[in-house]
Amino acid sequence: MLRFLLRRSLGAVAILVIISAVTFFLFYAIPRNPALLACGKGICTDEQLAVVEANLGIDRPVPVQYWEYMVGIFAGRDFPAGHCPAPCLGFSFRNNTPVLDTILDRLPTTVSLTVGGAVVFLTLGLALGMLAAWRQGGLLDKTMSSTSLVLSSMQIYFLGPLALALLVYNNQILPQPTYVPFTEDPLGWFQGLLLPWLVLATIFTANYTRMARATLIEQLQEDHVRTARAKGMSPRTVFFRYAWRGSLIPVVTIFGIDLGSLFGGAMITEFTFALPGLGRLAVESVTQSNLPMLMGVMLFAALMIVLFNIIVDACYALIDPRVRLA
Repeated sequence: MLRFLLRRSLGAVAILVIISAVTFFLFYAIPRNPALLACGKGICTDEQLAVVEANLGIDRPVPVQYWEYMVGIFAGRDFPAGHCPAPCLGFSFRNNTPVLDTILDRLPTTVSLTVGGAVVFLTLGLALGMLAAWRQGGLLDKTMSSTSLVLSSMQIYFLGPLALALLVYNNQILPQPTYVPFTEDPLGWFQGLLLPWLVLATIFTANYTRMARATLIEQLQEDHVRTARAKGMSPRTVFFRYAWRGSLIPVVTIFGIDLGSLFGGAMITEFTFALPGLGRLAVESVTQSNLPMLMGVMLFAALMIVLFNIIVDACYALIDPRVRLA
């Protein structure tokens, strides 16, 4: 198990190095001089522009800048705005605040939204999928399949405003979505994120219900399940002990992808519900041309997605021992 995780971790490090290089060089592919953006609305003279470029550290060759950027992540760097301790992602062009500090301030909102929503839709999706497979061919199964087909076509930018209008503004059934730190007010944290979680659950639960149902029905036709039946085991034991475990691998695969995409695509959800997370920070960085902040968000999001993939790989190894030998 340890060797398996070590191989996956080394591969993840290589991916992050590649992503960091692509992110860094995309920074310089933008057809505008970052020093001009840092000058504000006024027009810089050539002398002022040279000073700003030196202060930003962009007056040196790009490969040298990339090397300093990578060294800064592990050893820290000195900037005109002050020392940036490792892991250093630089300072914002707009307010000279450390990029990492701003990201860490916004991170709890995105993590709460992503993880909480994932727990809700995974739990509901698997439970409903199991129930549909258990009652295969019945009225409940057909109803769930039809409903899931409709709900899986929904999008957050449609369902979110609709839920806000019906449940918050018109009928006051649920409170206005907001973020309160869990350590300050657990109940306020739960109430503030309940509507976003329910909207995400409505969209994603439909997919997991259909997937869990299909994989369970397929597993029930496998030879080892038929053998268990032939030995006289009860249908409940066959279903949960043999078929259920084998059906988890494709579910875990899609869950890892969805969790990463949910984290990376948080900007849509956060803008829909006005939540101050990394998604909104990324959009604000683009509109403000705050390039260091945008680079930091992209790199941090890539790190989280890679970590999610490692966790999924570890789940593979726990579910199916054959994966450990791969």
